[in-house]
Amino acid sequence: MEAFPKPLLDGYKNFMSGRYVEERDRYHQLAEEGQKPETLIIACCDSRAGPELVFNARPGELFVVRNVANMVPPYEPDGQYHGTSAALEFAVEGLKVKNIVVLGHGRCGGINAALSSVSEPLSPGDFIGKWTTLLKPAAEQVNKNSNMTATERQTALERISIRNSMGNLRTFPNVAAAEKQGKLKLYGAWFDISSGELWVMNNKTGDFRRPD
Repeated sequence: MEAFPKPLLDGYKNFMSGRYVEERDRYHQLAEEGQKPETLIIACCDSRAGPELVFNARPGELFVVRNVANMVPPYEPDGQYHGTSAALEFAVEGLKVKNIVVLGHGRCGGINAALSSVSEPLSPGDFIGKWTTLLKPAAEQVNKNSNMTATERQTALERISIRNSMGNLRTFPNVAAAEKQGKLKLYGAWFDISSGELWVMNNKTGDFRRPD
């Protein structure tokens, strides 16, 4: 049998001798009682922006779904395969989470792909190309602004994408109903990989500010 990646095994050994020892009772409790996270995080697949690390979360505190560019598609009950929508459904209906956070980040490759009009598909399936069409109208508008630098366009679309996903969340009837009833709150946030800064979205204005 082919050897399991050594860095992962080394990491596991460190986990078992370190954090697992510290959190042993909590892991046992989670195993017996199940998970009861209060917050769903919709984050990017990017290996540099893991939400459990960003928020220093303990085991069982966050229910996390990750996809390319941390996007939420609109509500489409069409019988097709919808991984993000399935996780959202379970979080809201099964776990009864109290918060949903759409967490974007700087230097996002998925956002860069949405902005690029010349990139070639990575495979014949072009799954990334199809996925990023969710941002096509916004990307076209951002690219029209010739006064912005490439970095500014990237950051702008990263944050616009968060607002877009917030809007798409509210197309899900169960999300909209829970929010209206005060049982669920929606938040947007953007994490800068380079500086470690967290910017939180104002739900009324859509602006991003660093929390106090």
